[in-house]
Amino acid sequence: MQSSEKPSQTSRRKFIQAGALAAGSFFIVPRHVLGGPGFIAPSDKLNLAAVGFGGKGSSDINNSFNNGANNVVALCDVDWGLPRVKENFTKHANAKRYKDFREMLEKEGKNIDAVTVSTADHTHAVVAMAAMQRGKHVYVQKPLTHNIYEARMLTEAARKYKVVTQMGNQGSSNPQQKQMVDWFDKGLIGKVHTIQIWTNRPVWPQGIPVPQAAENTPVDLDWDLWLGPAQKVGYTPAYHPFKWRGWWNFGAGALGDIGCHIMDIPFRVLGLGYPTEVETSISSVFLKDWTPEYNPEGCPPASHVELKFPASAKNKSDVKLIWADGGIRPFRPDFLPAGEAYPEGGENGMFMVGDKGLIACGMYGDDPKLYTKDGQKMEAAPKPKPVDGKPWPENGHQILWTEACKAGFNSKEHKALTSSFDFSGPLTESVLMGNLAIRSYMLRTPKADGKGFNYPGRQRLMWDGKNMKITNFDDANQFVSRQYRDGWKLTT
Repeated sequence: MQSSEKPSQTSRRKFIQAGALAAGSFFIVPRHVLGGPGFIAPSDKLNLAAVGFGGKGSSDINNSFNNGANNVVALCDVDWGLPRVKENFTKHANAKRYKDFREMLEKEGKNIDAVTVSTADHTHAVVAMAAMQRGKHVYVQKPLTHNIYEARMLTEAARKYKVVTQMGNQGSSNPQQKQMVDWFDKGLIGKVHTIQIWTNRPVWPQGIPVPQAAENTPVDLDWDLWLGPAQKVGYTPAYHPFKWRGWWNFGAGALGDIGCHIMDIPFRVLGLGYPTEVETSISSVFLKDWTPEYNPEGCPPASHVELKFPASAKNKSDVKLIWADGGIRPFRPDFLPAGEAYPEGGENGMFMVGDKGLIACGMYGDDPKLYTKDGQKMEAAPKPKPVDGKPWPENGHQILWTEACKAGFNSKEHKALTSSFDFSGPLTESVLMGNLAIRSYMLRTPKADGKGFNYPGRQRLMWDGKNMKITNFDDANQFVSRQYRDGWKLTT
């Protein structure tokens, strides 16, 4: 295993893989003799730790555990009162328990090979970076990070520390995505010029005033640890355990929740790079006549974002990507026949429109369909089952990561991963460009006459992706990174 720990120059795995020498003998004992058919030697098991497993993190760590194919040696969550936290403490009774990931890494570092990170968005980067700096492989939930700067730093750190990485956009391991790549590579829809993406998110409160702090914090919750690098505010159930997504201090809104799932598809199919332009508009909330609510601390109830990408090596055309959330879906594109249903009944989906036809699919790349200019329709083949005949949870996204961790950095298994940080880092940066535009759109200054406000960020923003900088409106650059609370700065 790739590790910065120094307890031994020979890993458990390498020692056993070199052969098990029977005591007092000079022959190698076959593994099946030691443990019977299906036996997995301790040396072939990954030692896993989880940081955040009270929500989506429960399936992340358990899919990685893979029914005992690996070990769970440590569990860390700031809220021990959550039902899934209690369930996993019971399921993995021998795992050491922690609330502070820093303490866990310090005390258990030599025992840990890889870490799943499934906390709220605002702590992804600090947890993942601390693990990678100790040579630990990491699986990090989507969006990879809370902001663009953090995504770039994690991408570079994965190469620096030579660790195996995967972001938790499990649809990227959907084999049906390969069908869409194949359709495009064969030229069946021609050059793509427009991508339409939509979602029913947010399905939590957004566009509302900042909630009042509760009188009491739950006894099992360490609120200060939950806040981590975020600016200090009082506990409220309007933030934890789920609704944090709608507040910029912690979450990344509808884009952060779904963007890495759906935008993943055109990024993979077309080989997109950094966008060059972004523009947005957002919906307003009116509680008083003629006076829109102004809540810049929170994400809007609905937004419309337009990103422009230059022609790529695969797609010889500039591309306009149009994102809509809040339940607003695009109008029927030209090549979609009348009466043909939208993906997922119109709740979430994507249209990738070329000059010869279009590809449509659902959120995770499910059920792709191709419609050609001359009225032909093609459907993807059913998802193939893994070779053992059993369906893998979430397309094997976590299992494939654990197998790549065992094989090591730059192995063929590592290179075969669909969302290592080399891919998911730039993808996340592009997703979060939409949030940069939304937050810039919310900026306002009083007019000179005191009557109303100016909104200088309501313009097309020009992006220098290499240098992570808006070139025509400097105030927008405050949203490339964030202000870190004392003691929580991201160290690279």
